[in-house]
Amino acid sequence: MGAPEEAKRKVRGYGVGGVESVISVEDVNRQAAALSTQGIPEHRLAALAGNAAFVTIQGLRAGYGKMEILHDFSLQVGKGQSLCLIGPNGAGKSTVLHSIFGFTNIFGGSVTIDGKNVTRLSPKDKLRTAGVAYILQDKSVFPGMTVEENLWMGGYLMDKPAQAKEKAEEIFAKYPRLAQRRRHPAKVLSGGERRLLEISRALVMDPEVLLVDEPSIGLEPRFIDMVFEILDDLQKGEGKTIIMVEQNAKKGLEFADIGYVLVAGGLAMADHGDALLQDPEVGRLFLGG
Repeated sequence: MGAPEEAKRKVRGYGVGGVESVISVEDVNRQAAALSTQGIPEHRLAALAGNAAFVTIQGLRAGYGKMEILHDFSLQVGKGQSLCLIGPNGAGKSTVLHSIFGFTNIFGGSVTIDGKNVTRLSPKDKLRTAGVAYILQDKSVFPGMTVEENLWMGGYLMDKPAQAKEKAEEIFAKYPRLAQRRRHPAKVLSGGERRLLEISRALVMDPEVLLVDEPSIGLEPRFIDMVFEILDDLQKGEGKTIIMVEQNAKKGLEFADIGYVLVAGGLAMADHGDALLQDPEVGRLFLGG
């Protein structure tokens, strides 16, 4: 068999790993939809969260404008746990994060954090009063500002600028890599350093819940490992609760305590991250074989 034909036979799913046939995006969506025929009972979600949910979504219907993206979606994650959302493109993964933080229109259902209904709170109030921080995808730093000034901006809701500066110093003490570049403009940072700055800026307000959107996007492998090590430390060392969307499903599920598979705005599968890694259908559709 010639090289071009052999190459064609080794692309499937999201195009990662060696496999034997081509699966289009449409086929991935169609076959993934078959996973969701039985639904996930609430008691199963509760068990995965240790029967002590810190963040709870119940029956959420949400979207943009008049378009509903999430349909009767539910989620539970315990304090200090990590949850990774995977699924085909357009499944509604980022919409879950947007809905928790207040970036969508809510048509029904609720979002509760530590027993408090925060469904209708603004993003500012989610950060200030509910301790929820959103770490955006790449390129969210202010390139013309210094690293130090970017960190100060993370404390824009604090009562006094001195509080933000004090928190920035704590972050510099924790991450010497940033401290060495504190007066450099953010635009000169490497991809990994920018992602570290994005994460660190979200920490200035000392949130309890981190919503992390595609932490590995656009990064070289060595920086991907660094970012996940930082997130692991924030979860296990500081007790942060992490809800993540990650296109690199293998990396995300290796990291997370819990994994959810979303399809067409609904929950198709939910299990421990390592269990989903071993599931043959998840592997075939999302892990490259």
